[in-house]
This record gives sequence, structure tokens and C-alpha cells, in this order.
Amino acid sequence: MSTLHEASAVELSGLLRERSVSAVEVTEAHLRRIEAVNPAVNAIVTLVADQALARAAELDAGPWRGPLHGLPVGHKDLVDTAGVRTTYGSRLFAHHVPTADDLLVTRVREAGGVMLGKTNTPEFGTGSHTVNEVFGATRNPYDLSKSAGGSSGGAAAALATGMVALADGSDMGGSLRNPASFCNIVGLRPTPGRVPFRSATAAWYTLGVSGPMARTVADVALFMSAIAGFDPVSPLAIREGGEVFAAPLDRDFTGTRIAFSPDLGGLLVDTETAKVTASAVQVLTGLGATVETADPDLDGAEETFRTYRSWYYALNFGDLAGVGPNVAWNVEQGREVTGNELARAERLRSALYHRMNAFFDRFDFLVAPVSQVPPFPVEDPYVTEINGRPMPDYLAWMRSCYWISVLGGPALSVPCGFTEGGLPVGVQIIGRPWADLDVLQLGHAFERATGHGRITPPGVPGT
Repeated sequence: MSTLHEASAVELSGLLRERSVSAVEVTEAHLRRIEAVNPAVNAIVTLVADQALARAAELDAGPWRGPLHGLPVGHKDLVDTAGVRTTYGSRLFAHHVPTADDLLVTRVREAGGVMLGKTNTPEFGTGSHTVNEVFGATRNPYDLSKSAGGSSGGAAAALATGMVALADGSDMGGSLRNPASFCNIVGLRPTPGRVPFRSATAAWYTLGVSGPMARTVADVALFMSAIAGFDPVSPLAIREGGEVFAAPLDRDFTGTRIAFSPDLGGLLVDTETAKVTASAVQVLTGLGATVETADPDLDGAEETFRTYRSWYYALNFGDLAGVGPNVAWNVEQGREVTGNELARAERLRSALYHRMNAFFDRFDFLVAPVSQVPPFPVEDPYVTEINGRPMPDYLAWMRSCYWISVLGGPALSVPCGFTEGGLPVGVQIIGRPWADLDVLQLGHAFERATGHGRITPPGVPGT
């Protein structure tokens, strides 16, 4: 660590607690980093520098506030921040300023976090490429000609370049895991209800979740200790509090049964991506685990996800005129969903749940690729082909993520390695529902064994 922006959140927390540095010094270091690198990657789209410095000074003058005391945080531009512009990546809300914070924002503040600004996202988080009509595209820090992924691409790029120490993301079909993989950072899609949030229209919806992103697994666990825990704002909220994530991450995995699935039963996976993710087997075996190549039976995941996703879009955005093409396409798909199709999707998902219960009786974890491709050209709206085979629409290339969303358990994206061209590739560690800490513990061991995380992006001006 030569400068403060290179330190992990855990390292910074230790320095702040022993008063080796002040919250103001930490904030200033990250603001300088934003000034130096954000013009190249376009990750932070609304900056609140003066507010952040005032908050840091307040923390320095007062008692220890909690696990995030003095840590610079980026909030995705989908979460409401009182008095701070929140556009949802949509030109319809380009000048929108909420009057109240989302629960996640409140929890970050109560835990001592320092909001630096908002991170870029596609319109309403729609798609795994971060580009919109308000702010443009976020670029990949490892190759500025490539996508940072999405929809939490701004968060991932900001973390990878040291502009923030922690960032929140959201994930319906891979929106948190995909950019983590593309930008060589860590992202956790938690069990639904682990990080509760309020929805006025779809409070019981389980495909979309909020979750933490950071540069290390330990940082993700630290963030979870602040944002997880029960609140009646959500009927899905899990009673277990955030303190569970303050437990030690070190664990002996000798004899642990792990299923490695190279393609989740036949999905197209880019040849370079497949080569990198295959290296995970040796890493896991080196941890003492028993690794077996095995594909879960995910029959029905495709239909279930698409039915519920499209229904959700019609429900949430069907009354909005003037939305972009991706949102409009999803809404139109949702308007065609029938009651019989919803009933069939529920039956399929129920059968899938019981099959996966049996699968997790055989295995403790499932490990698979996060994304089916490495980062793609930033000018492309989405991936149109894999290994020469065309994709039918803008969703299809992310099946490796959204099939997992249907399972209802935690999935952690953790760095696995790089393509020959130096582009990051991650694997996802998948557990049964409510096994979030177990997934983090295996991710922590995997991260320490590989050392692929926290490698400074080579091509960003100011680096």
C-alpha cells in the first residue's frame, strides 16, 4: 500500500480505528483518485465531494460509529439518496432528487460510511452493460475499449480503480456478479431477504436483490455486517442480523465436496473464459476439497426467469412512456404473460428448488463461470454471439448468471484469472439458500490461494 486508495476497506478500518489516519485524509485520498481516473472510466456520475468531506470531519470529531466508520462508499444510481440526484440511469429522471434515503443508504450512514457519490448503471438496471442516455458508458479499467459489465458496472469500475473502498450493487440476472467478474473485484448476490429493501409494487419478488461489492472477500463480509439484518420494510427480511458476517472467514475445507460445472450443463462458454475458469479445479483441490465435475439439473430455469422478469417489468415500468429499447422490450414481453404461464413458472421453479436441495445433499458448493464471455467492446450494446454461435436476444449471453438467480441462494463472484489479452475472468461460488457466510468463507480461501484480486488495472490514466 503506497497510498490510501490502494488499501482494502478492512485495512483502512484498522488505520482509522487506531487513528493512524483520519476520515478526512481517507476521503481526500479517494477524491483525488476520482479526479485522476474517473474521466477515463466514467464510473462516478454524481459526486458529492463537499458533503463527503463534511461528513468525514464530523466522524473525526465524534465517537466510533460502526463497522464502516470513515470508509468511502459509492451508491448505485438506482438507490435513493436524500438530497442527492438519483437518475436510475434514465433520461426520464435525469434531474430527480429524492427526499428520503433507501434503507441500505440509511444503514451505511448509521454504520459510519462516507458517501462519495453515485455509480453509473443502465436504465433501471436493465442489461449487463453499463450505458445510458444520461451519462454514457462506463469503461473497463483493464481495457478502456471494453465494457465494465452491468448493471453495477459503475460500482465495479470505481472499486477496481480505487475510487471507493466499498460499493453497493443489485442483481436480478447477474447485474452484480457480471461486472465483478469483468473488473476483477468481488461481488455477493445474497440470499433474498438478507439485505432487505422496500418495494411498493413487488415486495414478495425474489429475483432482484441488493448486495455488496468490494476488492476483497473480507471487505464484502465487512460491508454485509452493516447492511444485512431484519427490517419489516420487506416481508422477505431474514431475522438473522449482520453480526453473523463479523465471524472469522478462515476455515479448513479439507474434505469439502464441491461440484465444478464448466458450462452448467451445456451453455456456450467462450474458449478463453472456459480455460481460465477450469483452473479453479486445481485451486479448490489445493484447499483440500474433493472436486467433482458435475452439472446440476437446471431444467426450467430459463423459462422461470424470463417469465418472472418480464412480468416484473410490466408491473414496475408499464406505465412509463419514453423508456429506452431494453426496458420497453421487457415491458412488452411482460404484457403478454398469462396466468397459466405464471402458474407454469411457479411449478417449474418449485421442482427446481427440490432438485437443488437434493444436489446440495451431495455437494456443499457449486462452482461455475460467472459470465460466458470476457469483457466485450464498449460500443456493442450486448453480446451477439459466443464461439461463432448467435445469441437470440440481449439476455441470452448471461444465462450462466440468471439461471443461478432462480435458485434463491447466495452466489459470490470472485476473481479467477485473466485471458491471454489481460482481461479479468471470475468464477461464482454458489451455495444453498441462507449459506451466505459459507460462500464467503470458501471465496476467502480461494482468493488467498490465487492472489488474482487487487491487481491494479494497467491502462487507466493516473494509475
